[in-house]
Amino acid sequence: MIKLVASDLDGTILLNGAQHVDDSMCETIDMLGRKGIIFAPASGRQCESLVRLFSKVKSPLMYISDNGALVRYKGETIVKTPMDYNLAIEIAKDIISVPNCEVLLSGEKTAYIMPKTEEYLIRMTKVVQYKTTIIKSLDEIQEDILKVSVCDLSGIANSEKYFADKWSDKAAAAVSGDQYMDFMDLCVSKGDALKKVQKIYGIDRSECMAFGDNYNDCEMLKQAEFSYAMASAADDIKKNALYVTDSVEKILRGELL
Repeated sequence: MIKLVASDLDGTILLNGAQHVDDSMCETIDMLGRKGIIFAPASGRQCESLVRLFSKVKSPLMYISDNGALVRYKGETIVKTPMDYNLAIEIAKDIISVPNCEVLLSGEKTAYIMPKTEEYLIRMTKVVQYKTTIIKSLDEIQEDILKVSVCDLSGIANSEKYFADKWSDKAAAAVSGDQYMDFMDLCVSKGDALKKVQKIYGIDRSECMAFGDNYNDCEMLKQAEFSYAMASAADDIKKNALYVTDSVEKILRGELL
């Protein structure tokens, strides 16, 4: 019996650049909740963004945010794995120094940005609708940093190799969508967060279902016995899943409801 469903958002539930979870999906999640199945949005996004996206869902959700660095359930933080502060600042300074790249530092309370362009400011505040704090200096950050992200609006493929080569031996690196690359503590991943949740709540791998479409979803797919890669995912990602689907909601309604 499935007790927990973990699903990525962008490219998995949110298709074609969508920024809203449709009413039908919210209803499906509530139906799962009424059957005692926990639904866990699992994303590189901040927790506040996930709460906003699923505001129409009445059932309590388990929010796996910041690629697994933070997990909140029923108003409580159950997993929190911040980066080494000095390392996070060092990576952020490097991102700021690269032309055409923008930095995003994720805390538990807010996300900190130092926008170089109006385009990035609008994207974060109006399109993605993050809870953001605009800072002029990195010294203004006075809380744990969960994640440091580089945003390349021209496409992360243009700068991925540079940042990965420089920092992936010191921090966990994950490409998240077409424009972002995230850096977290070396032990952080969506899969590690799911594993910790399973241990805390006594949920077996065989009682979990997971959905994803990108490289930051691979460890999570491996941590669930019933794993689905999206049809749009690269073949390397599909290899980590048992099944392939073009619709999360179709599987949830067909297999669990």
